[in-house]
Amino acid sequence: MTTSTSRRARLAAAGVLTMAVLAACGDDDSGSSATTAAPATSAAPAPTTAAAAAATSTSMGDMMMVEVNAIDYAFEDLPASVPAGTMLNLTNTSTEEVHELVAFRLADDETRPIDELVMLPEAELGALFAGEPATVIVAPPGEGGFPAVGDGTLAEPGRYAIMCFIPIGADPAEYIAAAQASTGAPPEVAGGPPHFTAGMFAELTVE
Repeated sequence: MTTSTSRRARLAAAGVLTMAVLAACGDDDSGSSATTAAPATSAAPAPTTAAAAAATSTSMGDMMMVEVNAIDYAFEDLPASVPAGTMLNLTNTSTEEVHELVAFRLADDETRPIDELVMLPEAELGALFAGEPATVIVAPPGEGGFPAVGDGTLAEPGRYAIMCFIPIGADPAEYIAAAQASTGAPPEVAGGPPHFTAGMFAELTVE
């Protein structure tokens, strides 16, 4: 099955992003929910204590950097909350899959937990994540990530959804080449459902 990923370059417009989310969530048959045919896994629990957050963070002057680890299929070492102005960095320890960290700031009146939001039908999910994300970081297998949107900094306080939209099983070299060649439209690569349907999502509060 071929799906569109949600690779967004710096010049991607809000409409392009929405189309990418909808395409990534779709399948060949019909408008099913985002969790159709997803493996039965869940996101790794995030550290909730200050000590746990400090273990994965480093200070750069007045700015904190949080090192996030991408595995198949979860974000590890992501604290539950960080101060405004924190920079996220992504390292991919998977040997098979390319991963991305996409951070969307949720609306102030959106109170549903992230594990409920990712189960929404395609149209609702696309509307929820319309607009450009706060940041996007892409990491090839076994490598550190590079920013594709923003620089990894989350400056605005609020609640953020952290997602990976890359199709399961996408060829890493093909995906990276297509993303680098993109001029704004999301590249199309072969693969299964997006990684977030397998549990690669998290929630982060910026204070």
